[in-house]
Amino acid sequence: MKIHFLTVLFLTWFTGGLWAQPIRLHPDNPHYFSYKGKPTVLITSGEHYGSVLNLDFDFITYLNTLQKDGLNLTRTFTGAYREAPGDFGIEHNTMAPEAGRYSCPWPRSEQAGYALGGNKFDLSRWDEAYFKRLKEFVSAAEQRGIIVELALFCPFYEEKMWTISPMNAANNINTVGKVGRNDVYTLDKNGGLLAFQEALVRKIVTELNGFGNVLFEICNEPYFGGVQMNWQHHIADIIVQTEKNLPNQHLITQNIANGSAKIEKPHPAVSVFNFHYATPPKAVLLNYGLNKVIGDNETGFRGMADSTYRKEGWEFLLAGGGLYNNLDYSFTSVTPNGTYKPGAKSPGGGSPALRQQLSYLKAFMANLDFIRMQPDSAIVSGLLPAGVRVHALSEAGKQYALYIYNGNHPKETQSMNVMLNLPAGRYKVTYVEPETGRKQHKKLRHPGGSATLTTPTFGVDLAILLKK
Repeated sequence: MKIHFLTVLFLTWFTGGLWAQPIRLHPDNPHYFSYKGKPTVLITSGEHYGSVLNLDFDFITYLNTLQKDGLNLTRTFTGAYREAPGDFGIEHNTMAPEAGRYSCPWPRSEQAGYALGGNKFDLSRWDEAYFKRLKEFVSAAEQRGIIVELALFCPFYEEKMWTISPMNAANNINTVGKVGRNDVYTLDKNGGLLAFQEALVRKIVTELNGFGNVLFEICNEPYFGGVQMNWQHHIADIIVQTEKNLPNQHLITQNIANGSAKIEKPHPAVSVFNFHYATPPKAVLLNYGLNKVIGDNETGFRGMADSTYRKEGWEFLLAGGGLYNNLDYSFTSVTPNGTYKPGAKSPGGGSPALRQQLSYLKAFMANLDFIRMQPDSAIVSGLLPAGVRVHALSEAGKQYALYIYNGNHPKETQSMNVMLNLPAGRYKVTYVEPETGRKQHKKLRHPGGSATLTTPTFGVDLAILLKK
């Protein structure tokens, strides 16, 4: 009895203590996360969101690969939205399962007629096999230190995507969803779908409440397909209401725009504001005053060069962002270990080499006390060469981190003089090549005022760390 009592006492402390808390905003600097008591930024190059909904996708191999590559985030769709093979030119698209391999929150009915074959769906019931797979995925990610951003919904970009949705009246037995694709995510024109959407959110949020590694994203790219802002806020309210009487409360993320936009009248329950293709990272500066995490949680569609997505990630994080996710098309339903080489028609790239480069970014950030830092537009003095951008984080007088983006795409490496406004002191200067991770160390004794750093030769980008 004594051992049993002590065990119960320990478990009570453990599940109610620091380690049981879900990922949250850092209390000392809410532009970043805190996870298991540690300051955290989220960085990844992940698969195209079909980890759960595609039964042919080996998510254990996928998660093992992310862990081995030193990355700590994956973004996943619930299955309320899916794609068909060939959509967007994506090869072996994990979001486009083959016939009979689609896992969905709703089970099939006894009535034939689904657009892609098989029986229609019953939106009034749950497919328990789906939720078992969902929880197994989240649990496997948690064991590997990987955060799951779960996008609850997604608009229908083309009519053919609405045609294959279980929410389309033609594909369910519930006589709901007799609406156009641009009315699905509205409060007033949804054709009876809202109640089923609310039920799905409550079910997923409840099922995953015990996990600490989950972020709930309201809707992927709601600025397409007629998604109403009041509908998004309503879904946020449903998440909050559902978790009100549950042990854990999770962060809610909202996708704002492609590129950048000024966020107006943010929902108070949203803690992470995400942008797509956010380069240059204007979105961070525009919205830094919200004191929330600003994320770039989808890139891609800009060719296959690793350097494109490496530079976007480094720029975004050194501008003050807290989350970066590249769409990595080397993860497919046939190569869950991320070794597929996308063809010429692929909308984007991805590779083991890119993931290695992003791991250098993660290591660079880990070497900073970034909780005490903020974007610093005044650290660089003097004019920069045309086509060159510099982003910097600083803790005045103690630590400085800079990223130089050379948009001129030089054919040969070159050195550059960078003038910095620095207080007097002795500094250790570390130059980091983002592509290779190679480092060079220098010492700087500075009397105060403007200091000129002559960089090593570099190509398209270089990171600099100064510590007093």
